[in-house]
This record gives sequence, C-alpha cells and structure tokens, in this order.
Amino acid sequence: MGIVDEDIVRVRSEANIVEIIQGYLALKRTGQNWVGLCPFHAEKSGSFNVREDMGRFKCFGCQESGDVISFVRRVEQLDFVGAVEFLAAKTGITLRYDTGGEQKERGHRKRLIDVMEAAADWYHQRLLTAPDARAAREYLKSRGISGEVARHFQIGWAPDDWDVLSKSLGQPGELLREVGLSFLNRRERLQDSFRARLLFPIRNENNEMVAFGGRILPGSTDPAKYKNSSETSIYAKSKTLYGLSLAKADIVASNQVIVCEGYTDVIGFHRAGVPRAVATCGTALTEDHVRLLKRFASRVVLAFDADAAGQGAAERFYEWERKYDIAVSVVQMPNGMDPGEMAQKDPAGLKAAVEQADTFLGFRLQRVLNGTRLTTPEVRAKVAQQAMGVLNEHPDVNVRTIYAGQVAAHTGLPVNQLVDLAARKGGAPRVQPVARQEANRETAEVVALALLVQQWDATAPWLIEELFADDVCLAAFRTLAAVDGDVTLAIEMADADARELIGHIAVLNVEAAPELEARNLIAAASRRKLDRLVRSGNIQTALEVIEAKHLMERLEDPLLGPAAADDLLSWLARADEDGKS
Repeated sequence: MGIVDEDIVRVRSEANIVEIIQGYLALKRTGQNWVGLCPFHAEKSGSFNVREDMGRFKCFGCQESGDVISFVRRVEQLDFVGAVEFLAAKTGITLRYDTGGEQKERGHRKRLIDVMEAAADWYHQRLLTAPDARAAREYLKSRGISGEVARHFQIGWAPDDWDVLSKSLGQPGELLREVGLSFLNRRERLQDSFRARLLFPIRNENNEMVAFGGRILPGSTDPAKYKNSSETSIYAKSKTLYGLSLAKADIVASNQVIVCEGYTDVIGFHRAGVPRAVATCGTALTEDHVRLLKRFASRVVLAFDADAAGQGAAERFYEWERKYDIAVSVVQMPNGMDPGEMAQKDPAGLKAAVEQADTFLGFRLQRVLNGTRLTTPEVRAKVAQQAMGVLNEHPDVNVRTIYAGQVAAHTGLPVNQLVDLAARKGGAPRVQPVARQEANRETAEVVALALLVQQWDATAPWLIEELFADDVCLAAFRTLAAVDGDVTLAIEMADADARELIGHIAVLNVEAAPELEARNLIAAASRRKLDRLVRSGNIQTALEVIEAKHLMERLEDPLLGPAAADDLLSWLARADEDGKS
C-alpha cells in the first residue's frame, strides 16, 4: 500500500533521528554530532555518528548510513512502508494512503509470497508425515540431519507425482506458474515443477519465502542433482542468499559471514555451532551478493573451492575488497571434505577451520607453493614463477612485496629479485576514488562538499564543476547542485559511489570557512588548467597563463582574494582552445 508522499516527508522531518536512535543505543554529544557504538556491527570504540540537523547517520566502521527511515528499516527488519508506519506511530502522525498502482503491485507481491509460504508448509508436512517421504527422511538421518534440524530449516519433500501440489494448494494456476511451482505441460494441463526431490526453502533477508532449491536422493536417475526455482518477480538468484534470514543475527554479532556452495553446507555449519553461514543459489558469488552481505558484516569467509574460483575471479574479489571495504578469507577444508561432512564427523574441526581461515591471496599462494615438491633448481624456479603470477594479480604493491618475501623463503630464490618483480610486474596500485578511501576522505574536495550541504548559502556561490578532479566528488556535486543541497533527494538520485559520499559528508563534522576552503579548490583547479595550457604549447595562451598566475598570487591576499577568486572561477569555467575546460 502506497503512503502519500507528503506524509512520508512529514514523518522524515518530524521523527527526531537522535531521539529515535537513542531508543536502541546510547549516544554522546561530540561537537555537532552524536556518537555511539554501532548497532550493525561489533565494535569497542564508537564509530556510529548521528547528525541531528541533517537527519542522517553514518558508521565509519561498517559504512552503514542513511536517514531515520533507513535506520528503522535496518534495526527493526521492516520494509519501507513498515518503517514509515512505525515512525508515524511514534510521532503521532496519521498516514494517508494512495490507491493507485503501487498498492496493487504490493498486494500482488504479497499474494505471490503467501503462495510460496503455503507451498513451503505443504512440502514440509509431506516430509514429516507422508509414507512416500520415508526414503527422504532416512537420507537426511544418514547425513546427520535430525528431525529438529529439518524443522528448523523447514526442509520439505516433493512427491514423485504429476500435479499433487498444484491440486492441493487450492491456488489459482496463474499464480502457481508465476512463482515457478507449476507449469503447463504439452497437454495444457498444470503440472508440478518439483518431483521426487528434497526441497530447501529459500527466503530473502526479510524472511519472505521466495524460492526453492531441490535435491535428488541417491539412486535417482535424474541427471540434474539440483534444481532451483527459476527467477521470478520476487526472486533474483544473484541477489539472494540461502539461510541469510536465519544467520544474520550471528553475522552481525561476529562481523563475519561464511559463504558456501550448497544448502547442506549451510546446515552443517549451523549444526557445528557456527550459525553465520549462507549459500549462493546455484550461481557464483556476485557483486549484488557482496553488497547485500556488507550490510551485515565486513569479513567474508569463503567455504568453497576458492582456488578454482580464483583462476578467473581474483581481480573481482580484490575489487570488492576495495570497493566495499571487506576482508575476504578462505576456509581450508581438510581431506577434501565438505562442511556437511565435517559437521557430522568433526564439528570442532569445522569451527577451527573457520578460525584459521587464510586471506584470499594467502590461500591461493599456499596452494601453489605447497602443490609441488622442490626437487630441483628448475622446479624451484617454475614454482616461484607460478607463485609470482598469482601474487601479481593483487593491486596493492605493498601486499605484493610482503608476500614476495614468503615466496623467496619457500623457493630459495633471492628475496630482492622477487620483491623487485612484485613492485614492477603488478603495476602501481590503482588510486581509489575519494568515496572509497576511509583514511583520506577529508580532502579539500570532500570538506567543500560537506560545507555545501551544511552551509549551502555561504558555500554554493564559490563552487563550480571545474573545481572537482575526483570523479565521485564531481558526481556528488552535480547531484547536490541539481536539488539545491537537499541531501535526501540527492541520495535518491545519485549513483552508488556518489550516494555513499553524500551520506558521508552529511554527518561529517567540519569546522572551516566556506570561502577559504573554496579558494583551496580554486588554486588546485587553476594549477591543473595552467599545466594543461603550458603542455599544449600554444603561444596564444601565454598572456592567459601570465594573467592567471597573477590572479593566483592574489588569492592569499585578505583584500584582493575574493575578487581574484571570482575572476579565476570565470576563467576556469571558460573552455580551453583545445575544447577542455
């Protein structure tokens, strides 16, 4: 059901963000901000900042940020409408609802989820009580999965029948087909999609029932071991992780999530006392998965064959580590066992394997170093070459040179030679955009943007696009300028990186003079343009360069500075003769 836009704006403005958040954690006033321990990840020192005048919060530890509505959504596990209704009740606001397409869409989505919930219940009861599910129950028992565990995960059984589910649920055929429970066969009759399979209900992070994963029993002639629900309007494989709704409490508490390949692997970790495991649903780990997990933890442990995955995915994993400020490590499973087997035979060993997880690069490097006996100088040289190939996939030269010392110690090659190879072969580490640099966020451009949202009238006249060299800062400035500094609108309009930066600057505690900070940017932008003009070699630019240098000298003068800044802004806004501004 859609809430009238004006009422959403009223709730957002009247629900005091400090008072609401203080209902969940203790906040202490520090300058213009309120600071406390983040409720979304484990920490000992307060990284959670709330800016009352901006109506924004930001954790500088886990990077979670937003307004009062997004805070309530996260902490209470509500959807947007539920969070607005929660806050309206707190503030005594009576909400009005529209009756348009949004309400119809929400109602239809709820019907689809209700159908899936009914199917999950039906399949689960079939597993627990039906005579034809005896083999399925015995198989689960052989894997160490008791009735209690089966009930906890709501495991089900799809009978080997044509249409018993389709007939038993009493739901319209079009809904059963839309969620992938049934399909029309060649005779145009409704037929069940899952037959003779154990079924693992797949729920999204909000515990809504959206899909099934089906597994055959041993001895089946079906060549497809697993069969998953097809994608629907309520289910996207690349954005859904099995077991997340059950695991997220422990994920947040430990700031760690374990990613598996299969449903029984997740169950195995839970049985072993490590209830923070999730699994992809028949796909490789995607950036959407990582973005989802980052909401709950900053440490991601891979419990699958990361060496094989690393052959084509190393660059992607390293990019995710930088982009989302996560640490990726890998569990080394002993004797090739999977987590489900380990949970049954050696649960303590499974827990220990998680505690001893190696970094992604360290894991892959050890696979190379320990995979061959160093019997001859030629073998040593070959292993070192292979190891350096893995090592030089990493973008950080400092990481590469440190690990190069390990390669040298293992192979006996000169350490200086391998360190030099690590420094050169991998290339210089790429510079991250400002929005991704926690240590260097308070650059002149970031400070100027913070002043823009916090002191719009005093700052806006001094800023133009040409002052921003960083792409993310430029995108954030353009978005803010388009909405006259309205942070809420800017965050809704901005792309992912700019959205993160705007959320950051909204709670940044800065004490600076807008005009003076703008002059710093003007000076830097002027130097960039001067360098470009000089490199162009165009004699016609000589007078322009001289005049610009004179203006830059006046920037520091208390009396002449404002006029010089105005003139330089006009000059920066003019296009160069070669078409660059």
